[in-house]
Amino acid sequence: MPKLYFTSQKGSHIKYRKFGQPTLTVIIPAERKQIPAGTFNSILRQSGLTKEDFEK
Repeated sequence: MPKLYFTSQKGSHIKYRKFGQPTLTVIIPAERKQIPAGTFNSILRQSGLTKEDFEK
């Protein structure tokens, strides 16, 4: 079961929410070919995903 679901997109940012915690919103830049390592790690930490989960 996915841990995040799509909510909306505005410009170059996509909003996802976490199942079971609808107030937790994770923002991911959409139009970047490569996200800086610190930003990527922050997205993983906030979402509760592992790198392996994200790659699926």
